[in-house]
Amino acid sequence: MSGTSLDGLDIALCKFTGSGLQTQCELQQFVTIPYQDFFKSEVRSIFSRRQADLEKVCLLNDFIGSYHAELVLQALGEWGIKPADVDFIASHGQTIYHAPKRLHGQEGYPNASLQIGDGDHIAVKTGILTISDFRQKQMAAGGEGAPLALYGDVLLGSKAGEDRILVNIGGISNLTFLPADGDMSKVLCSDIGPGNTLIDVFCRTYFNRAFDEDSAIAFSGEVNEALLNSLLKHPFFNEKPPKTTGPELFNEEYVRKAQERSGTSHIDPKDIIATLSAFTAKAIADFTRAYLPKGAKMFVSGGGAKNPFVMQYLEKRLYRTTIADTAALGINPDAKEAILFALLGNEALAGEPLVIGTNPSVLMGKFSFAG
Repeated sequence: MSGTSLDGLDIALCKFTGSGLQTQCELQQFVTIPYQDFFKSEVRSIFSRRQADLEKVCLLNDFIGSYHAELVLQALGEWGIKPADVDFIASHGQTIYHAPKRLHGQEGYPNASLQIGDGDHIAVKTGILTISDFRQKQMAAGGEGAPLALYGDVLLGSKAGEDRILVNIGGISNLTFLPADGDMSKVLCSDIGPGNTLIDVFCRTYFNRAFDEDSAIAFSGEVNEALLNSLLKHPFFNEKPPKTTGPELFNEEYVRKAQERSGTSHIDPKDIIATLSAFTAKAIADFTRAYLPKGAKMFVSGGGAKNPFVMQYLEKRLYRTTIADTAALGINPDAKEAILFALLGNEALAGEPLVIGTNPSVLMGKFSFAG
């Protein structure tokens, strides 16, 4: 799994038994291999841009596939695992543009999303069957291509007799509600708003840091309520779920316009980081209060789960909600997204389409053979 934060490649070695609602998953190994600055720069040159260098897109599609294959082989070597002993690789690829209708607004065009990092290059270089490009089937069947966490959350996170909310705070925040009675028609999975993406952008801009480690910057600043209210004014937040979004909307320009509207263009950069951190948490809290039943237990994963400012703000806003990270469920919060795509690969090989509410009931992924 490679997310919008571009931290590195999350590689999870999973052992599956069964499929569908009988799926059992054992995480045997996990590592995040950090990306080099050069790679991050190259991806950001085309990432979430309406206009991009088409040659660079073409080159990076093949390059990322080969690069990810190298990192997979590196991880397997460190773990002492032979490629021949791995049944398949499930590769999410690298999202460079996410364009649901609600964002692009162009008449006659469907929901669309583009992930690059060609699966054939991974398969040939590793010698392992590769399943990739998962989002296209879901969109072809009428979905918005995200969040795909829905399927894995249902299979691995449900518990009879307990309402659960599984929140992932990556570049974008999303959640899945899992009802205590197991009624699939009540399951809700939706993007919520920005996760780490805006915090990281402004940490790079003002502090030359990749992210706000231990929330040191946020805690040194103050939340500007005028800017926070302006950030929350976008119609997206009033649209009924399920819905998707991405950095195509929540980006530096979005924040600058919110600052102009609220007269906060010249506030201290530390206050911007504090306010953006509060923005992430308040959007999650507002969504939870508006659409989900009281008393549900919340389990958090992703980089945001390790952001003390975000988590403390969220706990204050949802003071009656029990909040823990997904380790309490036996799911490594750092590995969760990678595990979910491995699970989608297992379903593609061995499962049958699941009917979950109004979500597309499909098996996802394209197969790339090694030879």
